[in-house]
Amino acid sequence: VEDQRARWERKRSRTAKELLETELKYLEQLDLVLTYFVTILKAKGTLKPAVLETIFGPLESLYSASHVLSLHLEKGNLATGLENFCQSLDLYGQYAENLEQTNKTLKEQVRKNKSFRRFKKLQETRPQFQGRELEDLLCLPLQRLHQYKHFFRDLLENTSPDTADYQKLSKTVKSVCEVSHWVQDVFDKRENSLQLLRVQKLLKGQKTQVLTPGRWYIREGWLLVVPSKGEELKRRMFFLFSDILIAAKPCHPLHPLNSNKLSCQAVYPLQQCSVDKVFGHTWSQGGLLSLSFPHKRLLLMSSNQEEINDWYRSLTAAVR
Repeated sequence: VEDQRARWERKRSRTAKELLETELKYLEQLDLVLTYFVTILKAKGTLKPAVLETIFGPLESLYSASHVLSLHLEKGNLATGLENFCQSLDLYGQYAENLEQTNKTLKEQVRKNKSFRRFKKLQETRPQFQGRELEDLLCLPLQRLHQYKHFFRDLLENTSPDTADYQKLSKTVKSVCEVSHWVQDVFDKRENSLQLLRVQKLLKGQKTQVLTPGRWYIREGWLLVVPSKGEELKRRMFFLFSDILIAAKPCHPLHPLNSNKLSCQAVYPLQQCSVDKVFGHTWSQGGLLSLSFPHKRLLLMSSNQEEINDWYRSLTAAVR
């Protein structure tokens, strides 16, 4: 038991030391943004206060929270420092929520505001920036959040469960995991919106409404539709979402506007759909899927066994 405690203590000390070293480095980088951008821009009035707030958001608050944490770490007050720091973790969630708007506003200002564009370029050439751009530095808080998660978990794993510190560290790990999920959720939703928008733009006309709240993009790909009568196989592009399956075919290559678009052929609601493999369960070449809807049966084929298995998994998960 004594050996175990000693091992824990050694690992814990190592992790705490690394946490402090990286925290000081992080503070240094945040300070670059605050010193060379925020403070000067405020004084010069190059950007309107609202624009300044949109771009740099809660960076000053993040800096303060990390500064206080570093002081605690330097004094060896690990658990207390982290417990206090937990109260500021929500700032990271808010930061993630605003990041899209931050990037958009920053791009806009670089494009429209000549004096800001010149100022930004000048500041970025300073040796302290080591060739990094403002955009790189604005991503740092979320990278740091990811590191916190690993540091805090390591500290908890190397703390004896029967100590007061263990309880405090448990709370810290729980908090950082919750905020990490929040941030991941923000990014997932953003990525999903981009996918929905991309598919909407791929489809000719506005008849098929892809952009619907609560809809999630799952996958897409070419599959062969096996007709019920003896016609030939039809190659179609399928888009699978959480609630519908869209079948589309390419528009005419010589069409003046839509040559690189797809024409929607059918939208299948997944609400009352059942999916079966017809002979996709063997390791023969390819496979066949049967999709049954209330008034329609769809047979989909692929010559690629792996692909048909992937589609089967995705479809069964979506119709559940």
